[in-house]
Amino acid sequence: MARNIINIEGVSKAFDIRPLLNNVSLGVSEGERIGIVGRNGGGKSTLLKVLAGIEQPDEGRVTRANWARLGMLSQVDTAEPGATVRDVVVGSKKTHEWASDSGVREIFAGLFGGYNSELMDRPFGSLSGGEKRRVGIAKLLIEPLDIILLDEPTNHLDVEGVAWLATHIRKRRELAVVVITHDRWFLDEVSDTMWEVVSGNVESYEGGYSAYVLAKAERARQQAAEDARKNNLIRKELAWLRRGAPARTSKPKFRVDAANQLIASEPAPRNKAELLNFAANRLGNAVYEIHHARLAIGETTLIDSLNWNIGPGDRIGIVGVNGSGKTTLMRTLAGQYRFSAGKLQTGVTVKAAFLSQHLQELDPTWRVLEAVEKVAFHVELGEGREISASQLCERLGFDYDGQQKMIRDLSGGEKRRLQLTRLLMDSPNVLLLDEPTNDFDVETLTALEDLLDTYAGTLIVISHDRYFLERVCDRFVGLLGDQALRDLPGGVEQYLDMRSANIAASVTTAPKKNISDAAQVRLIKKDIARIEKQMEKTEQEELDLLAQQEAASFDHQKLIEIAEKLQRVQSLRQKLENEWLELSEQIN
Repeated sequence: MARNIINIEGVSKAFDIRPLLNNVSLGVSEGERIGIVGRNGGGKSTLLKVLAGIEQPDEGRVTRANWARLGMLSQVDTAEPGATVRDVVVGSKKTHEWASDSGVREIFAGLFGGYNSELMDRPFGSLSGGEKRRVGIAKLLIEPLDIILLDEPTNHLDVEGVAWLATHIRKRRELAVVVITHDRWFLDEVSDTMWEVVSGNVESYEGGYSAYVLAKAERARQQAAEDARKNNLIRKELAWLRRGAPARTSKPKFRVDAANQLIASEPAPRNKAELLNFAANRLGNAVYEIHHARLAIGETTLIDSLNWNIGPGDRIGIVGVNGSGKTTLMRTLAGQYRFSAGKLQTGVTVKAAFLSQHLQELDPTWRVLEAVEKVAFHVELGEGREISASQLCERLGFDYDGQQKMIRDLSGGEKRRLQLTRLLMDSPNVLLLDEPTNDFDVETLTALEDLLDTYAGTLIVISHDRYFLERVCDRFVGLLGDQALRDLPGGVEQYLDMRSANIAASVTTAPKKNISDAAQVRLIKKDIARIEKQMEKTEQEELDLLAQQEAASFDHQKLIEIAEKLQRVQSLRQKLENEWLELSEQIN
């Protein structure tokens, strides 16, 4: 029987006068996998911090098993001033103490592409957001923990990184995981239970995200308590789950019969014929035609000899490795960059709108509705349908009170929502979206997907959110870092298979280091033992020099001499560690 790790009873927590948790009781046991969803600002992160002991409840009791080792990944990745990646990930452990562990090597391979001494010695503060996130995840996965609490672990990770993390977590069945993420594909892959934080309460659902959608819809049908708009959103998503991705609902725990009954009379999420007809009327026959184009930044070629036609009503998802040129290609279509060779022909009627990852600032003195109405008062959806600025704001999560808020009082996610709303109010017939799901909660993502279902123009999306891509796009193309843009009829799954095949091929063609001869293995082990003794000696010399440095703090000349010796010793230690790693790889 699984032991209980964390238990909370009658917990309440409020900020100012706003209650986030109200008399909540729940627990986490060994090996449990729990996903948390809910609106931004609704209390998800607060619940996680209460579980971790970072926040104390106003009322109620939190108990944690004394034997349990707990680790937490926060939304913001931080470290001590001056700390290197090595300091954060492995701390004071000696290299041979952790590098001989095959599990640690697997984590380095999955998150960093292998051990990289240059990366390990970089200051943590100099890393990008994505690199910091990977370092934080590596630290948690390497430590021998019983439970990890993850707050948006997939932020800044690409599709491949998200897939690796999900696979790694599934393999470690003894590890309990509680995760907050807007990445619904990831939730489906790793979660066995879902918690929904809503109005201060925590509702529990068995299964991953797909099961949660089914159960939530069934509760709504049985209780008849959901309003029409929310119920329609859930039913439409159910229709897509059953029709567009049947593998998601193949597990026995899903209530397939109930789902079939709910969606028996539900139309497809998008009427493709109607949308294409409307898009053709507005856009003409051509949107973008690219012939023999070369995309480069400086001397680096990202895509060579590109031939690509994008037509009216196309809904295209772009996936690819970091640095392969996804955003640069998107910016080129938006007119911000130019191909260094070849031809880009843009349709005469094209009116493109580009949502970048780095959003321009809004006037902080505007109110939300005012900012939207400065663009337009109404937006046309097609077939004679239009909605007002206020209605569009509401569909993207700004209720009446939210529409009256000053922009300076908005969170980062709310500002991004507002920028997207303003973008749509300009009635573009081509939407270019670069990571549109960043900082959105699941409910807002569902509303955005519903809105895009009725969008009749051409849609091109870059996103690491696999669920969102598969939900709104009909075609996929991929950049694998080989200067080519490839069609992916099999979608994201095909891209991941191709990446795995490429990595396997590169390993196969690389010079083999493994040595099978027993005599040679014994010689290498002797060399490793010799290097370990030298490493111990240099580490002791380094400690002695540091002590001398502290004692000679007022002798300038001696400090210079000690600093020179210390630099030589540290360089030697680094060289020995690299030699040790190379030899270890040959016998593992």
